[in-house]
Amino acid sequence: MALPSGLEIPKEALDAEIKSFFESAPSLKNSDDVGQKFEEFVKKNSLLSGNGRARRVVCVTSGGTTVPLEQRCVRYIDNFSSGHRGAASTEYFLKAGYAVIFLYRRRTCQPYCRSLPDDPLLECLEIVGDSNTQVHQFHSQAVRTAITKTHAVVAEGLLLKLPFTTIFEYLQMLQMVAFTMRNIGPHAMFYLAAAVSDFYVPWTSMVEHKIQSGSGPLDMRLVQVPKMLLVLRKDWAPLSFCISFKLETNSKILLEKADMALSKYKMHMVVANELLSQKEEVVVVTSKEKILVRRNKSLGVDDVESTLIELIVERHSVYVESFDL
Repeated sequence: MALPSGLEIPKEALDAEIKSFFESAPSLKNSDDVGQKFEEFVKKNSLLSGNGRARRVVCVTSGGTTVPLEQRCVRYIDNFSSGHRGAASTEYFLKAGYAVIFLYRRRTCQPYCRSLPDDPLLECLEIVGDSNTQVHQFHSQAVRTAITKTHAVVAEGLLLKLPFTTIFEYLQMLQMVAFTMRNIGPHAMFYLAAAVSDFYVPWTSMVEHKIQSGSGPLDMRLVQVPKMLLVLRKDWAPLSFCISFKLETNSKILLEKADMALSKYKMHMVVANELLSQKEEVVVVTSKEKILVRRNKSLGVDDVESTLIELIVERHSVYVESFDL
């Protein structure tokens, strides 16, 4: 259903679109195993600790979704998202004491690995010994640090990493996480930094085999992906603290679009970023204010995510405390 920009789809129609999307989507592989991992992770981290408080859990989504053009996929529509913001933010959430479910696009940036070269296997390993006793050792301190920190948070049960590729995988996993995290109420947070496809080819309309180039010009109809943020916010995990992102290439319409997203999807915050300056600054839009967040160069901070996550953690604390009054 296509409506003019700014108009909301009636909830009944939206629910029908979402139901149709999930019913026609290919089933998520190992869905039972994935669901069990979510449940065990959330249950463990929601138990009261020695200070009488439950740990907060954030679901960070990262990287871009693909849109397959064939069921036995050879071609697909993609976007440029590297996953840097999601990976960096995960590090800062862990540092702030959160447990993190990291839903990431395969082969995108990973927490603690942002400073590694593009091909760390070749550039960061060296061979020691003669031909009979050769061993490989890590030559780069950055690699050692990445391995040490990643193993530490995984072993402690504070980081759960699960990959996706397609729009179908992503939305099924997001729904599963939301259904699991709603049990912890306001202690749950969704930090939705993934670049989610706006349009897709319905699975039932998709050809099975590779599209042949000899058949002439390709004429394909893309359908709008159902807007699931509102359903996430109101039905899937209604007490969770929700942050979405709005990226635009035109700075003149960025804040207007962020305001619309905040109102339309009932988010607690929308992080507005303009393409050319997104690594230096963002604007956090709430119902009451617009907060400019810049990378703090004077303190030698390498990224804007450090300041951004500090602000979000502070606002989430206020949100959690409002339920304890």
